[in-house]
Amino acid sequence: MFYKFILFLTMLIYTTTIQAQVSDLARLEYTYFPQRNSDNSFRRLRAFIKYPIKLNDQGSYLVPGIEYRNVNFIYRDDTNFDTNDLERFSSFEGNLAYTFKLKNDWRFALEVGAIVASNFEMNRIDTEDVLFTGSIYFVKNKKEDPLVDKPWRLILGMRFSTTAGRPFPLPFINYYRNFRPNWSFVLGVPKSNIKYCFKEKNFIQGFITLDGFFANIQNNRSFIDIATSEEKIANNISMTIVLSGLGYERYLTDHLALYAYTGFTIINNIRLRNDNQEDILTINDQNSLYLRAGLKFKI
Repeated sequence: MFYKFILFLTMLIYTTTIQAQVSDLARLEYTYFPQRNSDNSFRRLRAFIKYPIKLNDQGSYLVPGIEYRNVNFIYRDDTNFDTNDLERFSSFEGNLAYTFKLKNDWRFALEVGAIVASNFEMNRIDTEDVLFTGSIYFVKNKKEDPLVDKPWRLILGMRFSTTAGRPFPLPFINYYRNFRPNWSFVLGVPKSNIKYCFKEKNFIQGFITLDGFFANIQNNRSFIDIATSEEKIANNISMTIVLSGLGYERYLTDHLALYAYTGFTIINNIRLRNDNQEDILTINDQNSLYLRAGLKFKI
């Protein structure tokens, strides 16, 4: 039951950035990890930018954003169906957030978005390629309050995504606390960590996090299940990763940082699914090394 819940979380989290890094305005990163006991490998290039537009002097902002992801999944396992067009997937997302201040230092945020995610082997956009998301958040931020001895931030919210095919939203919670001068932690999903500043503008952290991707397959793949002799049809591909490891960040300026993460997956599940979002073929579930690095701009 817990494993299925983790899979559900990842299908939702795939489409979002605000939960993981609420203060990131831009990011460029590259992810790579090989598949253990296989010639398969996963590579992803990800870039996004958000631009806050001030609406008034009371703290109201409109925040449009765009994101691009290019996934290169090298698929070398033996199959009885064509995998030539199952190695390159792309997603394009546009989102719009509106946020304003409430009483008692709370802030409200509403975000809606649309995503196109597919292998685009037919050189067009199909209805099944399009996904929609919606979120609401309540944020209380005491990170910059000089009267607080141990700065903290709490985010409570709900998120809905058509990716998961569920008719109900998923609750979200994220709690940050600076508990000692050079130490802080985050408890939440998709990432929890403990971070130490060992030198000015240099940070090291231990973390556990979720990652993954989801995309439509335009020309559905049909194959015979060897175990059951049933014909199965793959409509989309999904990857779920839970990993733990170490990360390093160095701030080049007050807002621009280089980062690198390395770890080992705890759950590594790449699978094909049918139109009922049921798993019909597990491509690889062997845990393996994970590497991610990039550049980010934070407020």
